[in-house]
This record gives sequence, structure tokens and C-alpha cells, in this order.
Amino acid sequence: MPERADRAVAVVIPAYQAAAAIAEVVARTSRAVPGATVYVVDDGSTDGTRDAGRQMGATLLVHPRNRGKGAALTTGIAAALERGSRVIITLDADGQHAPEEIPRLAAPVLSDEADLALGCRARTGAMPWGRRCTNWLSAALASRIGGVGVPDAQTGFRALSRRVAQAVRPEEQGYDFETAFLLAALVRGLRVRCVPVSTVYEGRPSHFRPWADTWRQARVFMRYGRAIIFGAR
Repeated sequence: MPERADRAVAVVIPAYQAAAAIAEVVARTSRAVPGATVYVVDDGSTDGTRDAGRQMGATLLVHPRNRGKGAALTTGIAAALERGSRVIITLDADGQHAPEEIPRLAAPVLSDEADLALGCRARTGAMPWGRRCTNWLSAALASRIGGVGVPDAQTGFRALSRRVAQAVRPEEQGYDFETAFLLAALVRGLRVRCVPVSTVYEGRPSHFRPWADTWRQARVFMRYGRAIIFGAR
């Protein structure tokens, strides 16, 4: 990525009750990709998230009520597309993605080697045991469905080409949006690449609900039962 990014690069940060972390995340992102448009999508927060994001110079998009991470991503991606962005980066507001790694993550998309780049984390001891198990299973299933190796199917740290952002429009509004997006991209034969990134489980607690959100993700995988049984075609 050039030393100064142009306005064709956008960063979308879905945020809910993230006032304690969002200012630092936006500041680090702006330093990592100077010149990029940074969107903070405040998903119905009541803790000052929108004020913190605005004060750091981000472009603020607001949901009056909490609608879910997928809905926030949909809003941010649509805004980036409308502005003409060529590459869209998504990362979380809780500090568990390192903005300094954005240039490496975006590189395969900027060079037209990939339509979707995944920031793939190693399943080390830094990742809670339960998350390591679900991460391994979802990666195995996504690899089976897509016919290509997908080391981390649950990562929200991604780089999207304009092509994939326009072509893939999941209806899911929660954490299952990211699963639905990845699987749809794989079955369409779009170019998906993995970029190793840091495994970070520090900072603010996640809003991910282990039982409810895991079940919603499982239902997305169920749509591809034939590919799971017989493999990709």
C-alpha cells in the first residue's frame, strides 16, 4: 500500500457500546492508512460511542437502535461503495484487530490478486479454548464448501474488493453476516486469500453471544449441506 492511501480505500468499523476503545482504534487506523475514509457505524450505542468516533475525525453513521453487527457492516459497506471506494477494510471496534496490519491485509486486493482477503489468526493459547474449537470447525466446513483452504472463517478483519462488496449482499444482521458473506463468496468462485494477522484477545469484552450467535452461524452452514457432504464442485 502506498505511504499515503487515497480516498479509494475505506475502513468500516461497526461499533456498539465501544466508547472506551473506539477513539484509540480510529486513531491507530488513521495512522496506518492515512488518507483513507474511516467510517464508524454506531449501532444504537448509549455510552458515547458516536461522540468519541466523531471527535477522532471519523465519518459517523448512526443506527437509532441496536440492529446487530451485520446490519452495521451493511450500512458501512453501502456508504463506502456509494463514495466510490475500491477497497473496503472491516475491523472490530474492541481493539482485538491491529490496525497497523491493514496495509498487509489490503495488499492482495489492491494488487488484484484477491477479491476477499481474510485476516487469519493462529489458534494459539491467546484464543480462548472454546473459540479455538468453533474456529477450527468453521474453518474446516468453509474449506469443504469452498474447495480451498480457509484457515480462519470467523475473522471480522477483512479486505473486500469493490467487486465482492457489490456482488455479495447477505441479509443476515448479526454475527452470522460474516459467515454468510464468506460462504457466498466461496461458492461464487471469488478469489479468497488468507493473510496471517495477530491473535489478540484483550481489550473490551466481545458482544458475541456464544449460544445464540453460534446457532445462527450454524444455520448458515446448514444451507450448504450438500457441499459439506459431497465437497465443492
